[in-house]
Amino acid sequence: MDWSFAFPSQRMPVLAENVVATSQPLAAQAGLMALRDGGSAVDAALAAAITLTVVEPTANGIGGDLFALVWQDGALHGLNATGRSPQSLDAAAILRAGQMPQVGWWPVTVPGAPSGWKALSDRFGRIDFPRLFTEAIRYARQGFAVSPQTAHAWAISAKRFQGFAAFAQTFMPRGRAPRVGERFACPAQAATLEQIAATGADAFYTGPLADAMVSTAMAEGGALRHADLAEHAVKIIEPLSVAYRKRWRLHELPPNGQGIAALIALGILDRLPPGTHAQIEAMKLGFADAHRYVADPDHLDMDPTMLLSPAYLDERAAMVRPDMAQDYGHGQPRPGGTVLVTAADSNGQMVTLIQSNYMGFGSGVVIPGTGIAMQNRGCGFSLEDGHPNRVGGGKRPYHTIIPGFLTCDGAPIAAFGVMGGLMQPQGHLQVACRMIDEDHNPQSALDAPRWRVSKGLNVRVEPGWPDDVLDDLRGKGHQITVTAKQTVHFGGGQAIWRMPSGCYIGASDLRRDGQAVGF
Repeated sequence: MDWSFAFPSQRMPVLAENVVATSQPLAAQAGLMALRDGGSAVDAALAAAITLTVVEPTANGIGGDLFALVWQDGALHGLNATGRSPQSLDAAAILRAGQMPQVGWWPVTVPGAPSGWKALSDRFGRIDFPRLFTEAIRYARQGFAVSPQTAHAWAISAKRFQGFAAFAQTFMPRGRAPRVGERFACPAQAATLEQIAATGADAFYTGPLADAMVSTAMAEGGALRHADLAEHAVKIIEPLSVAYRKRWRLHELPPNGQGIAALIALGILDRLPPGTHAQIEAMKLGFADAHRYVADPDHLDMDPTMLLSPAYLDERAAMVRPDMAQDYGHGQPRPGGTVLVTAADSNGQMVTLIQSNYMGFGSGVVIPGTGIAMQNRGCGFSLEDGHPNRVGGGKRPYHTIIPGFLTCDGAPIAAFGVMGGLMQPQGHLQVACRMIDEDHNPQSALDAPRWRVSKGLNVRVEPGWPDDVLDDLRGKGHQITVTAKQTVHFGGGQAIWRMPSGCYIGASDLRRDGQAVGF
């Protein structure tokens, strides 16, 4: 493993027997406290994730969704805690409008995060469920100092949602977004989290919080009803994986998440000569397939494992020309706001957990008196006739958030992920290749400059790429735009790598406010 730290960074990894890494320091510390209290890696991840709904509300919330991958007892376990659209959603009206709205009640889907917290705690936790909420409730009630990236994102959302009365009352108490270092408190969030903690999330799906969500929807023309919330269920699922460089495997969750795009891309790349051109072309093909096939598991028109068969990957790899960039019709990346937590403990349990409201605070809909910002995950639906992901009632939409995991010769090696809408599979591919092909340590792999495919032949790249690489890409027809600096538009990752000694290397992306901590 290379420890030269070849890229500019203000970050150093943490090496310890117990590690937590996430995008906001206060949340990382909350996870560390859970570990010190005797909790497992999953307990740490949950304590951090719940705290993130308070201290980084610009990227996730109580009204969002959650996926997770957990390594325990020699196996990798997957969890899908994503919600469906309301059963009575007026899909015909959306189709007549010609586009899926990004704000208001139409894109709201049932929040899955609280159910995911409880399911993970029940199956993999070691400490009582209410203990996981301690730091989140304290910060919500007493306040916390807003961090820089969060303040920046909050200001953008404040402009977008200032016309939403409940949003403004809850998240703009001074008539504006809080600035860096200003103290923000939300007692309504504290009370909501206390109810979820005390009832094991029952209050959210069948109790007073469900009543509040439904009454607000009915008053504001939304389709969400009690049955939608009461019938929500977490799914324990088998992860998908693809082989890479013989010994390695990348593991992702199956649809409705887009993790299969990263698997297809890596599987194609395994059949091509290494290099940035090959990575970009493989990723575009991965996106083309994902945009065509990813949908609610109950509505798929193809077994997703077929997209990972050796014969199919051979066929897709044969489409890549070594001398020319191509447009495979892969679609236009969209923005997104997400948080990722990775954690590992001295007993060998490792977890990568990701949750999101999708676009920043989500839909702009906030349930008065609760601090619950409702996600706009319905924006992931397609309006295309006959598409398995076509908008409809009672369906899970295409999901951008994806946790990632690497194994080598069947042993657990890395819990990792890269946040940021459709940047996520692109980030997974690049970080995995940096760690496997170039032997970068996890911090260096996260620090490295990234590329991001856009529509057609357009590729945006961060500064720091060698001139000869960029010249080669341009010579093959890639339309390259170099950005001024490394930013969250290229994702924000976390990674934990298991060393032969049994200790871990924890790393946190310089593009976000977070940190890796451990003991």
